[in-house]
Amino acid sequence: MARQFRAAGHEIVGEAAQADVAVVNTCTVTSEAASDSRAKIRGAARAGVEDIIATGCWATMEPGKAAALPNVRRVIVNDRKESLVADLLDISPESFELEPIARQPLPGLRARTRAFIKVQDGCDNACTFCITTVARGEGRSRSVDDVIADVRSALDGGTREIVLTGVHLGSWGRDGSATPDASSGLPLRHLVESILAQTDVPRLRLSSLEPWDLDADFFTLWEDPRLCRHLHLPLQSGSEAVLRRMRRHTTRESFRELVAAARAVMPDAAITTDVIAGFPGETDDEFAETLAFVREMNFAGGHVFTYSPREGTPAARMKNHVPKKIRKERNAALRQAFSEMGASYRRGFLGQTRSVLWESVRENGSQGWLMSGLTDNYIRINAYASEPRWNRVDDVVLHELTADGIRGVIRN
Repeated sequence: MARQFRAAGHEIVGEAAQADVAVVNTCTVTSEAASDSRAKIRGAARAGVEDIIATGCWATMEPGKAAALPNVRRVIVNDRKESLVADLLDISPESFELEPIARQPLPGLRARTRAFIKVQDGCDNACTFCITTVARGEGRSRSVDDVIADVRSALDGGTREIVLTGVHLGSWGRDGSATPDASSGLPLRHLVESILAQTDVPRLRLSSLEPWDLDADFFTLWEDPRLCRHLHLPLQSGSEAVLRRMRRHTTRESFRELVAAARAVMPDAAITTDVIAGFPGETDDEFAETLAFVREMNFAGGHVFTYSPREGTPAARMKNHVPKKIRKERNAALRQAFSEMGASYRRGFLGQTRSVLWESVRENGSQGWLMSGLTDNYIRINAYASEPRWNRVDDVVLHELTADGIRGVIRN
């Protein structure tokens, strides 16, 4: 959207107070996300934006409530979001395809070193807790050529790392729309290999991948060192009974085998996950199974979500909802486990030298510039430098654990 606004002659500003128009892309994956989305709209209105456009998943699911928020002049549901800019400016969508539009960093406090390229939207899964499937519709893939054009544009704009994203990334190509002659579908592997072969991307990272979309052969892709050694594989529960109630297409054993296959190819990879605490009907024994399985998998980190019912999902209609107090207690126990596993994982890299892409920098008095960035296996690194080195890659000797990462020293 930012590129299209720029191509039509508009300026993207860094603060809402400077804007004539604000587009808020809402989320509804959790109740908290929906609340945050509403807060962003109200914040833009308080900042003085007179023309606010609400789009995205929450606006799609609750268009009336979105329209009632302060200064919201338009609500654009998901199936019209791709043409939002063209519709708003009353110009042809084809006008954006006449020539490449360079990706430029957005203004504001968060300068980006990574470009997130959406290659797929929608989801054909039917997880009982998820409202996103309803909000986004069925899965559909972008073509290889379009994705590669986006990657090249981002690299031309100075991006050092590309992140492939999608609502159900692992299903890319399965719907047969990725290439004109691929009616039977293509695997995600084809897209990754195409990007690595046809671009000089320094780092390529994959976002969340459902475990049932992968097999052991998939991990041979990591023979190319440009592919970041980080896998996010959502588990959601370590209990077989809860997994069935969630309608997840995985089992403890298949997940265990997948993780073992990944570690056989790249032993130092960061494998992270998502887990839901307090899913309806989750007994003490089922939660204990989940906690034990999470520890067995020895994840490098993870996101823990306290279950919250989403109207319109099968889980919201299930019986035996877990009391909120117990859900919070289980969330805390899982977070503690992830904190311990994360520290253990990072400890194994102390004394090593790793490449770090610097994402942020701030002046810190006599010690110089405090840099913060990520290794390819997603460890947060902090180090001091004699000059700002944002969006550069340095070899860093890793010295000391911090609360959420490692403190290091840049090698000269």
